[in-house]
Amino acid sequence: MIAKYLVAASTSAGKIDFIIEVIFWVVIVFWFVLAEATFFWFLLRFRKRDGVPARYITGEKASERRWIVVVPGLVLLCDLAIMGLDGPVWYEVKQSLPAAQQTVRIVGQQWAWSFVHPGPDGRLDTADDIKTVDDLHVQVNTRYHFKLVSRDVLHSFSVPVFRLKQDAIPGRVITGWFEPTTTGTFDIQCVEICGVGHGLMPARIIIETPEQHAAWMTGRAAGRIALASAAPLAGD
Repeated sequence: MIAKYLVAASTSAGKIDFIIEVIFWVVIVFWFVLAEATFFWFLLRFRKRDGVPARYITGEKASERRWIVVVPGLVLLCDLAIMGLDGPVWYEVKQSLPAAQQTVRIVGQQWAWSFVHPGPDGRLDTADDIKTVDDLHVQVNTRYHFKLVSRDVLHSFSVPVFRLKQDAIPGRVITGWFEPTTTGTFDIQCVEICGVGHGLMPARIIIETPEQHAAWMTGRAAGRIALASAAPLAGD
């Protein structure tokens, strides 16, 4: 249902959508409708009527106790069922860390996102690293680890099409993962109010085919070489 309105573009997105839909149908549709229907039935059934005295209900009769025992018990069973479904998904998305094929660094700051991509050697913190601002380039069907940091205040890295949200905390490096499944250009958001420029902190994630990603990396490397070659001329 959610994917009709927002593309699911990661291996985890469909599983998260399923949990949200279960909660929607069980909690919001079934229990909400049932509770409201019962409430209005009580209003009608026990409304004030001439010749019918008011009664004080103690809850001691079995027919009365079931409303405070059976119904909460059914709600608890539904909660346990939902926990049984969302526990494995939470573990997969937030607690497990499957082996990565690539690693990127994500830096939040007031008010922009900076990204460090591995260069042709496939490793971060080497001379061929590629640095971008507000544009994260990744390859489809490739599992990424991200190293998320903040330079100043609390931020929150969110990619709606991945159903991904992770807070960035100053002084900490937080590792997470994602695996894109669809090519295209999608929104990156900061979903933690981080100052007056919070609303001006959008970025993009560009999910490319292997050929497109290789071409992008080659172009960035060529531009860096050209800039380095021209640097001595600037001092003449």
